[in-house]
Amino acid sequence: MGLRARLRGWEELTRPVHPDTARVLRERWAALPLAVRTPAQTLGRHAVGCEGTHGVFPKCNLTCTPCYHSADANKVRVDGEHTVAEVDAQMAYLRQRRGPYAHAQLIGGEVSLLAPDDHAAALLRMRAHGREPMSMTHGDFDADHLRALVQDERGRLRLRRVSFAAHFDMLMRGRRGAVRPRTEAELHPFRQRFVQMFRDVRAETGLRYYLAHNMTVTPANLGEVAETVRAVLPMGYSMMSFQPAAHVGDARRWREDYRQVSIGAVWDALEEAVGHRVPWEGVQFGDPRCNRTAFGFLVDGSWVSFLQPTDDRDLHARDRFYDHFGGVAFTGTPPALLALKLLRVLRRHPGDVGVALRWAARTVGRAGGLRRLVGAARRRTLRPMTFEVHSFMDAAQVAPAWDLMQRGVAAEDPELLATQERLAACTYTMAHPETGQLVPACAQHSVLDVEENARLRRLLPLTVID
Repeated sequence: MGLRARLRGWEELTRPVHPDTARVLRERWAALPLAVRTPAQTLGRHAVGCEGTHGVFPKCNLTCTPCYHSADANKVRVDGEHTVAEVDAQMAYLRQRRGPYAHAQLIGGEVSLLAPDDHAAALLRMRAHGREPMSMTHGDFDADHLRALVQDERGRLRLRRVSFAAHFDMLMRGRRGAVRPRTEAELHPFRQRFVQMFRDVRAETGLRYYLAHNMTVTPANLGEVAETVRAVLPMGYSMMSFQPAAHVGDARRWREDYRQVSIGAVWDALEEAVGHRVPWEGVQFGDPRCNRTAFGFLVDGSWVSFLQPTDDRDLHARDRFYDHFGGVAFTGTPPALLALKLLRVLRRHPGDVGVALRWAARTVGRAGGLRRLVGAARRRTLRPMTFEVHSFMDAAQVAPAWDLMQRGVAAEDPELLATQERLAACTYTMAHPETGQLVPACAQHSVLDVEENARLRRLLPLTVID
């Protein structure tokens, strides 16, 4: 290879934003409803959104009220070969349509029902297509399963870093040791045990990990959200995510009027637990009727926001970040390569250094000063903490709204029109390479899951007769 070719390859490797990323960000922004094209909007400026798998392992060994899966989900056999093949096809299509990098969830029923080798193979295929994977679980598995997942047959790490989102709430039935919990507090030992399992494996192997805590919220446990947040914050999770329930999936498991629980009510309970306002308005993912997100960190148990939307200086820093660093892939890029990409941006925008330093100084001040941060780091009480609420929609609204969208028709009914707007701004997408579609998660679970799981029941029956 000649010098000119090597230089061209080096230039392409260190280019801050991949050309495909720039293209799909422009397309994502142009497809958003006008109402959500705000300065706070992340989609189309920094990210294309999250992705998820479907139809790969719908079966689960817990029962929940509610459950977003269709009635046929637990009649489908977990099959590793099918899972890996489907994950590979879906991620390849997402790479083609949505660019070289995104966060993607390995989701279906319960991921730990996969054999560890199949689970690892699926994660490796996701990474091969530029996806940063997160495995979705109820957390009811043991350290031996985790070791078998991350290590090969010779005891070497085949997965040096993993991300898991563990779902714990009192609406789940069948967990070992808590078959029918009556309160959220009964699950606190299991929440803590899940984190400790990863700590132990990290001490043994050097495994790096990111853990999120998920919780479904209904009228039955809304009053326990604040206490749960206070209990979980010190445990070691880096994210707490809440999903107000919707009337979607298996109707036999609907027990309450889920529309009583709003995204605002859950956020109010979160703020009650934190003890002060948790600002979410400065950074938006999709439609605010669907998502609220607040990025920050814990210092000796106190939560501090990375961004204050009431401070124009912070908003200016956010806007500079979106404008100049918007398409840079921060997660999954080797540190040395990321540093070179950032230096290339700063060479064109040297004023960003001062903006970043002033923002950092304000953030340190909000945290109580540099001395407190250093002390917290030494005490290991300094770590990131993101709060999220994702509000899904009822199938009764999604199905007709999605049907009209497929025919290019804007709904006249105000509620259906609002549903169409939320679907168009959805931050959570699933791929259908067989039809050439990218489908919002609410449409997948409300419309497509029923027929898909019926087909899978025939393809992968629970009982195999030779």
